[in-house]
Amino acid sequence: MFFIPEAIMGFRTGKFQLLLICMLLFGSVATFGQQADTANKIKITIANSGVIEHFKTDTGSFNKFVTDVIVYQGTDTLYCDSLYQYIESKKLEAFGNVRIAQQGGTGATCDYLRYTSDKKLAYMTGNVNLTDGNNNLWCEELTYDLGTKTGVYNRHGTLQSDSTLVTSTSGVYNVRTHDARFTGNVIVADPQYRISSKDLGYNTETKVETFYDYSVVTSDSGRSVLTTYKGTYDSKNVIARFTGHSSIWNDGQYIEADSMHYDKPTGYGYAIGNVISIDTVQHTTMYCGRADYFRKQRVLWAVIKPVMELATGRDTFYMRADTFYSAPMVRVRGRQFVMPVDIADTTASADTTTAKGNAATPSTKTTPSAITPNADTSAIEARTHGTKTDTTKTVRRGRPVKTKPAKDTTVEIQSTIRKPIDSMWAIPVTKYRLADFFRDTVSKTAAAVTKPGKRKKSAVVPVADTAAGDTTAPIFFSGYHHVRIFSDSMQAKCDSVTYTRSDSVVRMIYAPIAWSRGSQITGDTILMQLDSNSIRCMYIPDNSFMASRSGPEQAELFDQVQGKTLTAFFRNNAIDKMIVQPEAQSIYYSKDDAGAYVGVNEANSVLMRFYFGTEKISKIKFEQDVHQTVTPMEKADLPNTRLSRFKWLYDERPKSKEELFR
Repeated sequence: MFFIPEAIMGFRTGKFQLLLICMLLFGSVATFGQQADTANKIKITIANSGVIEHFKTDTGSFNKFVTDVIVYQGTDTLYCDSLYQYIESKKLEAFGNVRIAQQGGTGATCDYLRYTSDKKLAYMTGNVNLTDGNNNLWCEELTYDLGTKTGVYNRHGTLQSDSTLVTSTSGVYNVRTHDARFTGNVIVADPQYRISSKDLGYNTETKVETFYDYSVVTSDSGRSVLTTYKGTYDSKNVIARFTGHSSIWNDGQYIEADSMHYDKPTGYGYAIGNVISIDTVQHTTMYCGRADYFRKQRVLWAVIKPVMELATGRDTFYMRADTFYSAPMVRVRGRQFVMPVDIADTTASADTTTAKGNAATPSTKTTPSAITPNADTSAIEARTHGTKTDTTKTVRRGRPVKTKPAKDTTVEIQSTIRKPIDSMWAIPVTKYRLADFFRDTVSKTAAAVTKPGKRKKSAVVPVADTAAGDTTAPIFFSGYHHVRIFSDSMQAKCDSVTYTRSDSVVRMIYAPIAWSRGSQITGDTILMQLDSNSIRCMYIPDNSFMASRSGPEQAELFDQVQGKTLTAFFRNNAIDKMIVQPEAQSIYYSKDDAGAYVGVNEANSVLMRFYFGTEKISKIKFEQDVHQTVTPMEKADLPNTRLSRFKWLYDERPKSKEELFR
């Protein structure tokens, strides 16, 4: 549809008369002028102020118009330096300074145009520019439908929308709907972001990009990188909805999933299906079926078989739970738990008999003493028959050593466990239940997850992401229900676990069990501290118990120790030392140098120290109020030689990390 402005209609009288004469002389022109568009019933009119020529050939006839040619069809107008009109084919060819003007501000310019009038289809080449007054499309070759206002190019083009430039090998741009589709080496350049894509849709009005193939969005000077195969990105409102496998890297945080949604203004986002979330700052990786994230509050929920991978240098820990929750810690004042340090051996006065022949003492109150795993039966007989012992001396490597009065190390150990701190970080007490989170925060269509069982003290997140979290606070991770932990050096099981990166402490509660090499440890709570390479120490604050198998499995013999607290120090991810106190009790199967059993040593004291070698107990020291009895193997009631807290739960031990992902 070509429209002639009023200025064009104001021809001088002579030129207008010349036009009428030409139209009368050349019937073909008049015929074209009377020609109607079969679809729109709109006539084509050609006007010019120059020479009109008529040509007739074997293939058909045509008219030639030169000098300031104007053609209009309805409200559409074509301007050019010269024009060829082909009568039979109903086509026009325009040359030189070609320009199209349409209502609403839409226009196009080029060097050459070929136009099919009945289809209102224009083929344009040479410095092509299509514009709606605000947005511009440049290319070397364009097919433009004047009816639908749609342009198609296949030899590279650039669309400019405000400060955004989109280039591609080929593309389709609809001026009326503001929709564009770009394919082949698509590049979107904007002051705020950059996109490279194979197939991209873009709306110049809403600023929404639609991804149809592999695409990469880079922003924040390269600190944020997004990749996707399918979805939409609202660059104006910063809202991303990806329905194909996608990933986001944002300043040390990485997440990928089968589908993702992120709303930057609200700070809420979720990922569903094969989710992998990596935190390079916390050195953690989360695998799960669904993750929900609140950016302002720095809160993360992970459900559907979530597994957290914790890298600690040479060893990697994998934690599985029904639900994982992560949030910032809060500042508190007063006394707080501090993991114990590896205190020095303060038992110089103890009876540290390490030579053969000193395996145990009678069942009487004695000074601090010790036992070793290798001892012969003569020593047992001497002790059990009441042979007098010099309590002021000890035998170390076969030589007498003077001893000092026993030192009470209880206070020293306790001082390393708690100390007053004016201000420090602590795990906050949560307010809502997990079910509240899914009911009030996650939409019904997106929350197709299996909710864990109810419990009175379930941890939850706030219903809305409103108040911003403390950006300086360290992050903690909590896992709820059916927790299993696996590493090459240690495995564990409990109902709830919490990990704080600030002090590298793993807290296991509700029937926790830990296995380290050949040892099993239980208690009301188990706390384990990691360092950059391995496990540093383990602490059980109440009802502690440790057992390890002695001898073949069918023998059902177990070395055991229990007390109120247990502190184990590790070296190369294996237990090196262990302290149990107070109310320490032990059962130990002594062996001679040949590995033959000597007897069953049962002891109790205020404090016991255990030293390990080759994953087994190599030496035990008793301190304060020591009571020991040794029973020869043939006289011992082996099936009932158990401490009160004895439980052997080896079948519950996680066997591999793959087991956690099932």
